[in-house]
Amino acid sequence: MESPGARKSGLKLPAGMSGGTLRLDTTKAASASASASASASASASASASFRSISSITSPSSFRSISNLTSPSKANSSTCSDRFIPCRSSSRLHTFGLVEKGSPAKEGANEAYSRLLRSELFGPDFVSPSSPAAAPHSPISPTKNMLRFRTDHSAPPSSPYSPSVLGPHNAFASDSSTPPPKPPRKVPKTPHKVLDAPSLQDDFYLNLVDWSSQNVLAVGLGTCVYLWSASNSKVTKLCDLGPYDGVCSVQWTREGSFISIGTNLGQVQIWDGTQCKKVRTMGGHQTRTGVLAWNSRTLASGSRDRNILQHDMRVSSDFVSKLVGHKSEVCGLKWSCDDRELASGGNDNQLLVWNQHSQQPALRLTEHTAAVKAIAWSPHQSGLLVSGGGTADRCIRFWNTTNGHQLNSVDTGSQVCNLAWSKNVNELVSTHGYSQNQIMVWKYPSLAKVATLTGHSMRVLYLAMSPDGQTIVTGAGDETLRFWNVFPSMKAPAPVKDTGLWSLGRTQIR
Repeated sequence: MESPGARKSGLKLPAGMSGGTLRLDTTKAASASASASASASASASASASFRSISSITSPSSFRSISNLTSPSKANSSTCSDRFIPCRSSSRLHTFGLVEKGSPAKEGANEAYSRLLRSELFGPDFVSPSSPAAAPHSPISPTKNMLRFRTDHSAPPSSPYSPSVLGPHNAFASDSSTPPPKPPRKVPKTPHKVLDAPSLQDDFYLNLVDWSSQNVLAVGLGTCVYLWSASNSKVTKLCDLGPYDGVCSVQWTREGSFISIGTNLGQVQIWDGTQCKKVRTMGGHQTRTGVLAWNSRTLASGSRDRNILQHDMRVSSDFVSKLVGHKSEVCGLKWSCDDRELASGGNDNQLLVWNQHSQQPALRLTEHTAAVKAIAWSPHQSGLLVSGGGTADRCIRFWNTTNGHQLNSVDTGSQVCNLAWSKNVNELVSTHGYSQNQIMVWKYPSLAKVATLTGHSMRVLYLAMSPDGQTIVTGAGDETLRFWNVFPSMKAPAPVKDTGLWSLGRTQIR
């Protein structure tokens, strides 16, 4: 029932509010109206309305209205106290919050009910009352609002559970994909630098070799110098005089004797321990730019396009001549079992010779530039690698059993030398035009392990230490640089050379 004051002011009260709740003070309203009576009749009407509102906003009446006002409605523009989740991902059936069908709906069409549940709860939802759902293991939707961590300690409820075979299983991923090994770090700077005055910048010469007794031989101009890696002692082995020059040096496998190829076409044999010449052999018409020892004989290649084989046990200068190249022979390497000899020439050919024929067993002509860089794999029989010059720039791998090319990689620079590591299945290549770099490769993936730079001219010379860990490179910039590029063997022998790793730059003569 409305109160008289509410009816007079036009205020509509809620249903549960009586007229006595609002106390209208007519005395105070009359005094307020008297003070504002200077206006016209319109002002008197406004004063009556003001009296009604002011009476409602008195402290006692404000407390009554504030009790009916919800805080959530008062602040509905800034915050809300309601959270409406997505039914398809809430898993209400897990907590027993899905309402059961009323008796009035039990007789309805079952197909319609399934369609309705699918539209309301999503296609993955299965009602607990459905016979397809297990009584104690309800099927969960694929998308969770709160992603629960799978408890691997408890046994799975089904052998086909995603926690066993799925991609999120930590045990399955650890066993199938082991953690990758960290890449091996190769120092980017040389351990030692030697000055090598008069080291020639000639692609067809081979002026550096490292013996099995840890002595480095270097041909500088008309002289050959020996540098001991154990104590850094430098010894002058020989001087060929003003009318000759050193074109190649090569130690025997035992490291006691060294052969020297000269500009006049001779091959000299020297005792490296006593610095004494043992023998001089002729046979070439011009310079001897490359030498290769096996266990019994020495092969020499010359600009006269011939390969001569010398035997120290006979008195003749050579025992056989191999004719096959059409230009200067600049690369020679014996296989590890001494059965095959690979030769490369300025005619862009790579030839493979055996001990039973004077004709090449293989003639490989895929290179498009001079072939100086040759190396046999110590890990796989019949595996040969070769590198081409400036117009080719490729490293090619060959199976000498059938003559097939196994692989090829374009290095981007002239290939000057190749050497295979005996400790790991990796190889190193040195390059000339135009980057003058040193590169370490894995085999057979041909992944680059390291790229080393430092020489300012073509890296024409390469030799490897007896332990297989260090290489020395020489260039026309008249320096020899020592790089530690390969790891040690699994069971390495004790190494006695301590002076090799001393830092600094010294002179070899």
